[in-house]
Amino acid sequence: MKFIKLSLSVALITTMAFAEEAKKSDFGVSANMAVTSNYIWRGMTQSNNSPAVQGGVDLEYKGLYLGAWGSNVDFGDTKNSLEADFYGGYKSELAGIGFDIGAVQYAYPNMSNEYNFAEAYLGISKEWEQFGVKAKYSKGMETNDLNPEDCWEVGASAKLPYDVGFSAIYGDYHNIGTYYSAGLNRVFDKFELSVAYTDFNHEMDSSADEENVVGTVTFRF
Repeated sequence: MKFIKLSLSVALITTMAFAEEAKKSDFGVSANMAVTSNYIWRGMTQSNNSPAVQGGVDLEYKGLYLGAWGSNVDFGDTKNSLEADFYGGYKSELAGIGFDIGAVQYAYPNMSNEYNFAEAYLGISKEWEQFGVKAKYSKGMETNDLNPEDCWEVGASAKLPYDVGFSAIYGDYHNIGTYYSAGLNRVFDKFELSVAYTDFNHEMDSSADEENVVGTVTFRF
C-alpha cells in the first residue's frame, strides 16, 4: 500500500506541474484519484470486498492518448497487492458516432507470469442531450502463459434532475460469466460521488456469484 500511495503521489505532483502549460497547447494532461468501498471489475471484486485507493494519469494529443492507472488489489494471497494498468489508443468521432480503439496491459508486479495479460479493444458511443449509449468489445491477447477470454459489454446513461446521472452496463465475459451494474452519480466541481449496484453470475460455479453495493469518491483535475 505504501508503494501505491508513493507512486500515485509522484504521478499527481508531476501532473499538476505540467497541467497549466498543457492548457496552452494541443496536449491534454489530466489525473484522477479515487477511494472506493470495493474495487469491482466486470462484476467481480478485485480487493476481496475491501476498500481500494486508486489513481491515474492521462496524456492526450489530438485524439491520441496514453495513460497509466493503479489500485491496490487482494486476491486472497500475500504475493501481490498492486495492479498497474498501461493503455493507449485513439478516439474520435465519425458521422456523429464516437469511437475508441486501443490496447491495455494489466500488470501485477509480483505475479507477472500468473496474472499479467493484455487486451485490444474497440468501443463506440452515441450521445444525445439527455441520453447516451455505448458498446465495447475487448479481445484477449494470447501469450505463452495465458490465453485471456474475450469480453463484450453495452451501456446506457441518462441525465436526471438535480444534476444526477444514471448509468447501467451489461457485459458477457466469455466462459467466465455475465455481469451488470446500475448506479447514480453526482459531480461537485472536481469531485464526483457515485453509488452502484453490481451483479456477477459465474458461468460454471454459482458459488462464485457476486452481488455488491459500491460507493466511490473521485477527484479529477
